Amino acid sequence: MGTHDRIVSAITAGDAMELGRVLEINGAVAQVSLDGHMMTLVRKANGVGAPPGSIGSHVKIRVGNRWVLAQIRSLRLAQADSDLVLGMIDFVGEGADVDDRLANFRRGVTLLPMPGAALHAVAEDELLAIFAPDERPHILVGAVYPSGQVPASLYIDSLLGRHFAVLGSTGTGKSSATALMLHRICDAAPDGHVLMIDPHGEYAASFGSKAVTFDVGTLALPYWLMNLEEHAEILLNSRGVEYQTDRDVLAKCILAARAKHRGAEGMSRLTVDSPTPYLLSDLGAILNAEMGKLDKGGIGAAPYMRIKARFEEIKADPRYGFMFSGMMAGDTMADVLAKLLRLPGDGKPLGIIDLSGVPSEVTAVVVALIARLLFDHAVWSRGDEQHPVLLVCEEAHRYIPAVDHAPARAVLERIAKEGRKYGISLGLVTQRPCDLAEGVLSQCGTIIAMRLNNERDQSHVRSAVPEGARGLIDAIPALRNREAILVGEGVPIPIRISFDPLDQSQLPASHDPVYSEAWKRTGGEKDQLDRTIKRWRSQGR
Repeated sequence: MGTHDRIVSAITAGDAMELGRVLEINGAVAQVSLDGHMMTLVRKANGVGAPPGSIGSHVKIRVGNRWVLAQIRSLRLAQADSDLVLGMIDFVGEGADVDDRLANFRRGVTLLPMPGAALHAVAEDELLAIFAPDERPHILVGAVYPSGQVPASLYIDSLLGRHFAVLGSTGTGKSSATALMLHRICDAAPDGHVLMIDPHGEYAASFGSKAVTFDVGTLALPYWLMNLEEHAEILLNSRGVEYQTDRDVLAKCILAARAKHRGAEGMSRLTVDSPTPYLLSDLGAILNAEMGKLDKGGIGAAPYMRIKARFEEIKADPRYGFMFSGMMAGDTMADVLAKLLRLPGDGKPLGIIDLSGVPSEVTAVVVALIARLLFDHAVWSRGDEQHPVLLVCEEAHRYIPAVDHAPARAVLERIAKEGRKYGISLGLVTQRPCDLAEGVLSQCGTIIAMRLNNERDQSHVRSAVPEGARGLIDAIPALRNREAILVGEGVPIPIRISFDPLDQSQLPASHDPVYSEAWKRTGGEKDQLDRTIKRWRSQGR
């Protein structure tokens, strides 16, 4: 019987084939030697897609009556004319030794092996047992590398309860991976409560009857729900000392406008941030009345004039009609929250906020307002009335930037740090993790990293993951489209996966123009331009 036949017979019988030895151990990392010739033979006998010992694959080491599972981090040839390969491994978990098979796997290692311990190949059935989801609710999203036959699952409660981030350069399949995960979550929880911030209007085409889409024509977000900070972001153009003066004036006028409706709302305590309705006409009248008084304390009428000019400009601009309209003066707070939170869901667990038609200068304020409403609702409904919510932010680096204090940054950072206590989870989707505010990525319990081409982005992700997953993270630049590294609470152990393909009808509308094809199409340009200008002027699709 030849060597190959003996290996096939041994694997069939359940014997653990030796691939190499442990040379040196340093904490959760070890240096090992591997037999390159044996790895190739085991690959052929096992039928797996990549040889045991390749980066990202798994090996097992017997320690007493248990198996310790490790993952290959790096490899190098010991000598140019030798089959001896040196590598580094990360210990990821352990399980019982049942008939030479690893069983009852769990994360964490009780006892590390000693130098000289043998490395063994992990068989396909063992990988299936390791990655098989337990009784916790889960979704299947793809296949585990290298076999392509082992299903990859994500635990719903761990994924959502500790926040998650989807990272990847443009064109790597980030949007389709996000859509796939949300499809599977919505299928598993058709009465769930998911809200997505969609700045480019890509996702409405993906979800059909599972989602309700709100754009500038249907969003109807009343102006009076804004707090002072958000009012100031829209209504004040001044800077420096003038800004603080104008802000104080604006606070006094908004409080006076809200106070006119104190009786109607039955509120004993009222602040400038209280989410109570007021009339735009009242705010304009108060500004006029204050300008007519002489006791300005030396500041003159300039602050009132600046605020009033901007106020009238906003009122007259139809682009702001989804927020600033006299028709929104009624108390519709319950309706707005029911719409955003999907209460009830009516079989549509996902709400999509399409911001592609929102004026760019107020987009960040709209996101800040929506995020704050969700968080405040979660705080005040804590307990029996709680409805956990997932807030997904596409292009997250726009709202939680590392350098600027964007209007939404403070509330989204608070959700990242405190949201899980109140049943509100964040899903961050971005192509530039290095542009996210420091510390936000590290608050994400699960990181789904697709290919990242920028060294700064790779470094940012590397610093946010546990030491045991660094070897996988180093493979990020070499990932193919629709491949990802999954690390954190949502997966049994750090893994590399290939996402399942989505049906064409479920793909987001995020395809880039094909220049070579689009430039071949001619004719009808005048009609196309007329239609574009009409949509442009009417601010409608």
